[in-house]
Amino acid sequence: MAWMIYGANGYTGRLVAEAAAAAGEQPVLAGRSEAGVRAVADRSGASWRAFPLERPKLEGIDLVLHCAGPFSATSRPMVDACLAVGAHYLDITGEVDVIEAVLARDAEARAANVALVPAVGFDVVPSDCLAALLHRKLPSAVRLELAFRSHGRPSPGTLKTMVENLPRGTRARRGGKLVAIDPLIRTVPFPRSGPRQAMAIPWGDLATAYRSTGIPDITVYMAMGDRALRLARLQRLFAPLVGLAPVQAFLKRRIERRVRGPGREERERGSVELWGRVEDARGNFAEGTMVVPEGYQFTAEAALACVRRVRAGIAPGAWTPSLAFGPDFAVSLPGVTAQI
Repeated sequence: MAWMIYGANGYTGRLVAEAAAAAGEQPVLAGRSEAGVRAVADRSGASWRAFPLERPKLEGIDLVLHCAGPFSATSRPMVDACLAVGAHYLDITGEVDVIEAVLARDAEARAANVALVPAVGFDVVPSDCLAALLHRKLPSAVRLELAFRSHGRPSPGTLKTMVENLPRGTRARRGGKLVAIDPLIRTVPFPRSGPRQAMAIPWGDLATAYRSTGIPDITVYMAMGDRALRLARLQRLFAPLVGLAPVQAFLKRRIERRVRGPGREERERGSVELWGRVEDARGNFAEGTMVVPEGYQFTAEAALACVRRVRAGIAPGAWTPSLAFGPDFAVSLPGVTAQI
């Protein structure tokens, strides 16, 4: 049996395919664009398939690493296809609603004897493991805060997902429920760059950290500069306009034309700082930090490591990264350091 990278011709999919080839892996490369997939496959001599998600071609495949966004549109049909043929499903999404939808299919995964593990890249392997490590240190925790600061540029796919999510506003988890919140800013003591202003965002950990730890109140922050913070505060004013289909299409076309994502040198010198804090009802708390390689570089390595672990053996069901591979999984990856 073989495994597949679907979306191998996208920015992140190409990085994963390159990492797999460098590690001696031989996945089937696939995607919707025949010309795009074939071009990537020709560089490594890999086998390839081109197909739309409405007509999946998963014959002989035991695992799919799904890298084709937007995941809000592509995740469900690929999960359906994997369940139908008995193939494990992994993806690199960071979208809260997509992760929630995948994790909700636990019973179906168990019945099909497969594992569903969403968010096996930078979204959300390091932050999910940081949350789990902090919870292990303070099991009585009822509040969790996570934050990250990225030293690097986003890819086209990441920016398009951000544009898609702008009209939905900011969310957090309160009392176990996902709720809309007003813009929330706090100062975060990052391990290398020191105190930085950060704003609450609807990050994937609102789904994964809740499943991994059971902590009912969770907020996730991203460090921003002053200009970005000013714009973010105005989000509610222009959100209805940004939500209009023509505006969404216009912004996404501009991203496709103008954004290329970080180059090799940027990926190699970049990094991401993470911080987390848990607190219980009595005021006891624990804090921890983690530093990982640049986000896309990390995604390629983490996703490949997750593929190997799943293929080596995993219990069927829907899992977060830390539940599937343990809280210490992130620190086992190259270039990752943590202080808990």
